[in-house]
Amino acid sequence: MYLTNLKLSNFKTYTDVDVDFCPNVNCLVGNNGVGKTNLLDAVYYLSFCKSCFNSVDSQNIRRGEEFFAIHGQYEVNGESVPVSCIQRMGQPKQMRWNKKVCRTLGEHIGRVPLVMVSPNDQNIILGGSDARRKFVDGVISQTDKGYLDHLLQYQKALEQRNRLLKRFYEDRDWDEQSIAIWDEQLVRHGELLYSGREDFFSGFKPLFDEYFAWITDGGEKGMVKYVRQSTEPIGDQLARARQQDRYAQYTTVGPHKDDVELEVGDMAVRRFGSQGQQKTFVLALKLAQFEYIYRHGGVKPILLLDDIFDKLDMLRVTQLVKLVGSDRFGQVFLTDTQPGRVERVFEEIPQVEHIILRVENGKLKNELN
Repeated sequence: MYLTNLKLSNFKTYTDVDVDFCPNVNCLVGNNGVGKTNLLDAVYYLSFCKSCFNSVDSQNIRRGEEFFAIHGQYEVNGESVPVSCIQRMGQPKQMRWNKKVCRTLGEHIGRVPLVMVSPNDQNIILGGSDARRKFVDGVISQTDKGYLDHLLQYQKALEQRNRLLKRFYEDRDWDEQSIAIWDEQLVRHGELLYSGREDFFSGFKPLFDEYFAWITDGGEKGMVKYVRQSTEPIGDQLARARQQDRYAQYTTVGPHKDDVELEVGDMAVRRFGSQGQQKTFVLALKLAQFEYIYRHGGVKPILLLDDIFDKLDMLRVTQLVKLVGSDRFGQVFLTDTQPGRVERVFEEIPQVEHIILRVENGKLKNELN
């Protein structure tokens, strides 16, 4: 699967764009702030029905306009499949797959597998446990619709339970039966989240180990480990924490409190890792994510690499582009502020099919034309 054409109308900094891509490596070059990342975000929208950077859809409409439209044409098993995302001001977002409107956004997730690597991914390392859970849940959800359904149901039940806890605290009231209804939902869906995450890590960890060793040339050892807040069944956890939840006004136990330990050389990357080590760790996580999705879904995800060459020497940059440009990967989009660097890389690896597009003032120009 790969994206052959992208059309944008009133999306972020773009008024009107119509651009073709190659099935291998597509390079977007230009100064900071010219819209390279916005173009990647449009591709991201067509996979996840949302922006990677701004969760408020209306704010992605170009200033002064009433809508944005993203239209992508994909090659899927020899067939051309159109995918569209349209957001009108004050109206629900609409996703279309092969000209048919998706009944729910969740229905579309996983149809166009994609992995994005961006500077924001440092939050996986430096952010709270919610950032690491979001990463894990996002990977699993692309390959397991059942897991995604249980995750959404768990989150809804958690929100309702927390709302009740807050109301009971404010009203100086307590209704055990009402709480029990949502406890039942948390138990039902939460236990499946536990088992889904444990199964995921059993397959993900070897892939991470492989890519981390490749990036560091075997010079360092990284570790990823799923850490449950408690090994007790969720029902027992909720019963034990009942009084604590009453006074805290929110649910203090469950899979929404789990974390992922990330270490390099037996030390926490978050506290002791250098910027280079942190970037290496993120890159290994993301490449392992690609491999996991491919092995479990049978389709190579589209890979978006946004400004990842910073703090990497030319040898490492060349090795990375050679890797992602190989048959092991599928279609790749990458951005860089230095056109000369990209050109030098492909002089070293001329066998990798590629195009270089210069981005200027909301326009794209093929450097070969």
